[in-house]
Amino acid sequence: MDYEQSPASASRSGSNFLTLLLLIISGFLLGLVAKEWIQRGAVSDVAPRPVSPRGDIGPNEQATIDLVNQVSPSVVFVSTKAVRRERTGFFEMKVYEVPQGTGSGFVWDKAGHIVTNLHVIADSDGTDVTLMDGSTWEAELVGSEVDKDIAVLQIDAPAEKLTPITVGESANLQVGQHVMAVGNPFGLDYTCTTGIIGGLGREIEAANKHPIQGVIQTDAAINPGNSGGPLVDSAGRLIGVNTAIFSPTGTSAGIGFAVPVDTVNRIVPQIINHGKVVKPDIGMSVQRLSQFGLVVTRVVRGSGAANAGIKPIAYDRWGRTYIQDILIAVEGISVTTERDVFRIIDNKQIGDKITVTILRNGAKLDVEIVLTPAP
Repeated sequence: MDYEQSPASASRSGSNFLTLLLLIISGFLLGLVAKEWIQRGAVSDVAPRPVSPRGDIGPNEQATIDLVNQVSPSVVFVSTKAVRRERTGFFEMKVYEVPQGTGSGFVWDKAGHIVTNLHVIADSDGTDVTLMDGSTWEAELVGSEVDKDIAVLQIDAPAEKLTPITVGESANLQVGQHVMAVGNPFGLDYTCTTGIIGGLGREIEAANKHPIQGVIQTDAAINPGNSGGPLVDSAGRLIGVNTAIFSPTGTSAGIGFAVPVDTVNRIVPQIINHGKVVKPDIGMSVQRLSQFGLVVTRVVRGSGAANAGIKPIAYDRWGRTYIQDILIAVEGISVTTERDVFRIIDNKQIGDKITVTILRNGAKLDVEIVLTPAP
């Protein structure tokens, strides 16, 4: 016998199922909430771990910290700007300044002289110098020496704000000595990197292609922005001016170079006093001719070469050229290019006597020349 479920019975069955489903879902959600509360309660019960005492800073670390504190007040941030002109109307022109580049430098004396690299400020329309206390001062260019990539600026800051760097020497440096480079790489204020002297007596090329001799090689990281900053020894003395990196990418690759302080200490006073470096000059121009050597092409009137009787190329009335003197050695060192001559006299002083060896009419002749100021 078939039984047929009534509509009321079917409704009660569906309602019971829905109620059961809701209870199951509610229980699941309550379980999740309870688990979350339990986890939160467990986390809130976890305390910070005990701090382990460090102990005293090691002597080497403390020496580095002391060195940073000693040198940093002498280091400055150099920023350059360029003037831009924009036409806003037929007769109107808007003139404004835009940032151009950054570099480093250091305080030379209480008069506000700042030493940096020439390439840091080259081709700029203005320069600002920021001291360690955050004050910024407009700088004037006193002078420069392109052959050494050195420039001297001056700011009108009070003497009490200026901490001149302690000057050392570079003639007695040794490979392996600890050094520190201080500057503003990538515009980051007062960054210090440490390393050792990796080589001495290196030679790099200045912007005008003249050689900078006696350069210090170091593995202390030197990057864009470090240029013009000091390289100091472990006593905090200036031993060089960071000037170049050797890297195909333009960032530090483990080799950096600094112009030696003996060179800087010789030329900076001249720049301050005269606006330029008064260089010793041999008094003659030479030209490389493959079949002869360094032919003397010109002798400066009143120079040491002229007073010593050096003879340049001569011309007869028909325009024919006659070679007279050929330079083959300076101070007993053979020379084959004008750069060789520059290297030898670069560290001489005005008034120094040097001996040059020339060929005249096929015979060798030693001539003493007194170096005179370059014209």
